[in-house]
This record gives sequence, C-alpha cells and structure tokens, in this order.
Amino acid sequence: MRTHLLKSSVARSALPGHSRVAVSPVLTTGWISELSYSEAQPGLTQLLLLPLLQQLGTQSRWQLWLTPPQKISRQWLKASGLPLNKMMQLPYHQAFSTVEAMIKALQTGNYSVVLGWFANDISENDRRRLEEAASAGQALGLIMRPQTGATCPSGQKNRLKIHSTLYH
Repeated sequence: MRTHLLKSSVARSALPGHSRVAVSPVLTTGWISELSYSEAQPGLTQLLLLPLLQQLGTQSRWQLWLTPPQKISRQWLKASGLPLNKMMQLPYHQAFSTVEAMIKALQTGNYSVVLGWFANDISENDRRRLEEAASAGQALGLIMRPQTGATCPSGQKNRLKIHSTLYH
C-alpha cells in the first residue's frame, strides 16, 4: 500500500526531520492496493489493516465492505474501535460484480475506503478502472485476496513495504 498518500501525524512523525503535528487523515488522491491474507492466520491481517481502518474512521465518510467471507460482528467492530455508524457491508449477491460495485462506490466519494473480497486475481483492465474510480472519489480501494499455495507469476501489485529503519 502506498501509505505516503495518507496525511497523518503518526506517519509524518515517524520520518526523520518531521515534527509531530496534527494533520487531518484525508486522502489527497485515490488509490488501489491489494492485501493478500492467510485464512489460517486472520490475526496478522487485523494487525495490519485495523490501524488504517481506525484512522480512516475519523473521516466523515463511510467504510464499505463488499462480500467479506463472513458477516462482520457488531461486537468485533465495537471492540476494534471502528465507527459503527459509518460502516456498511454488502454480502455477495449474483446480481452484481464485486469489481463493478467497487467502481461505483469509489467514484461517489462517499467512502473513505472500499474493501472488496476476491477469490482470484483481477484483470489489468479492471485494476485500471478501479484506480480511475478511486482517484475520482479520492478514496482507498482494497482488493482482499486469500493467499494460495502457488505464487502469482505476475506478482502482487502495490505491495506493502515496511522499512525497518522506521522502527529501530
């Protein structure tokens, strides 16, 4: 994920030469990223994803979860510190494509983040359309995919890279 696009005091204060100043956590441009997760170890995904969702939850915009594998628990949302009044989940339905639903939601600008669950990789054309929609709505689109045993020949797009110099 390209976290440098988020304006936050936490991200800036971690960089050398930046003082700790309060900055609104608003996206300056939209973008798409992919998070590959292990279904056997959901805790790691929560550790990575939860702080981002909490930060985006401070915005006035909603968070949309499209077709997650399980229904989101209200108790989990409360315990996680995510805003119940800004969360929306749409379960899988054959009447719509997850890509098309993500594109429409991202374009509106009503959502700070749109998470879409996919069993397989999406085409380059669909990825480009998602990027354009995210840019138009100044939103974050997360493509959520379970890890498979085989590695993808084209590689994962927009990989999350955490440089250890920020934490030592």
